[in-house]
Amino acid sequence: MRLYLLALNPTDAVTEGFLPAAARLGLDVTVLTDQPDAHRRAHPDIEVLECDVRDFRAVITRISTHHKPDAVFTNSDHLQTQAALAAAYFELPGKDWRATLRCKDKAEMRRRLAAAGVDTVWSAELTEPVAPAGTPYPCVLKPREGVASEDVVLVEGAEELVAHAKEILERRPDAVLVVEEYLPGELYTLETLGDGHVRHVLGGFHTELSPPPYFIEERLTFVPAHPEPVVAQVLAQLDALGVGFGACHTEFVVHDGRARIIEVNYRAIGDQCDLLLARLLRIPLFEHILRTHLGKPLPADLGARRDGAARLEYPCADRAGTLVGAPAAADLDVDGVHLTYRPLRVVGERHELYMTNRDYLGVLRATGTDQRTVDRAVAAFLAERQWEIQP
Repeated sequence: MRLYLLALNPTDAVTEGFLPAAARLGLDVTVLTDQPDAHRRAHPDIEVLECDVRDFRAVITRISTHHKPDAVFTNSDHLQTQAALAAAYFELPGKDWRATLRCKDKAEMRRRLAAAGVDTVWSAELTEPVAPAGTPYPCVLKPREGVASEDVVLVEGAEELVAHAKEILERRPDAVLVVEEYLPGELYTLETLGDGHVRHVLGGFHTELSPPPYFIEERLTFVPAHPEPVVAQVLAQLDALGVGFGACHTEFVVHDGRARIIEVNYRAIGDQCDLLLARLLRIPLFEHILRTHLGKPLPADLGARRDGAARLEYPCADRAGTLVGAPAAADLDVDGVHLTYRPLRVVGERHELYMTNRDYLGVLRATGTDQRTVDRAVAAFLAERQWEIQP
């Protein structure tokens, strides 16, 4: 069976997750990408074809002039609608392209949730640096189709809003920005997996952010089960968006018992959290996701373990400069906790300070059965290592 995998740059999810899963399922994989050289270096044994994957018409043409497809899949935020349209064109299982568009377009997501009567958030779209009348302060400014906290900032007043919008639009002149009311509360995620009929809740994470005005995700702690009323509220909002097929990563806040969606990433959770989930739950997560795109139903019970504890920590750069010292990759078992550390920057590389997830220097994944023990192991690992940046 032939799987077409749409990708931009090579990612951990593809390299360590989906490609090995596809091999275990016996699938023939063709990667369609606009960065073929990078993928051929990363995956020399996989067929890689150059394609303008951001254009669904180019994707359809590339597939129709190659091998007959059995599935079209992507785990990229930027390519969900293209993959959904291509799957629909070839009459293959896939996500509803309207749902992928609603999730990607944050302004459309707000309109859809309001129209369905499940949540109303004040928001407006900006194509020029202005402060719309009626803007509630504080508010959040962000790209309409952004990811990874890129250019997301908390704004306290009109003058600040105009200044931030001007700076972003000068760097990204084709971008459309969204300004919306700030939603207070603790930040969480809900991870779901569905086949269009059955939907499983895999758990979620409690996310700790950098100090305002930026929103860098610095630490995630696994939550085996959110309170049932909270889950019900989030699932009702996902239903209003039409989300229910394949993997979905939803970020939401809880304030006074009310759950309100921040954004929906209609794909598996990233930044190596997906790799941690598969290990923690002890399920073939990536195989399940691919099977849904092959038209296979999910089992009524995934057999996921519910007694695990986990945490992810992202050491971040605190200044611009060259990374001159950093710990190497490591896999350790300490007091019943499995620790996996992977560098995300190479020693000798110079970077600016982005105030986004691009400031990550590495990622530490920790899994065990007791949260306090996991937390102690993480704290000890980080205390014993140093990351040195020189201007």
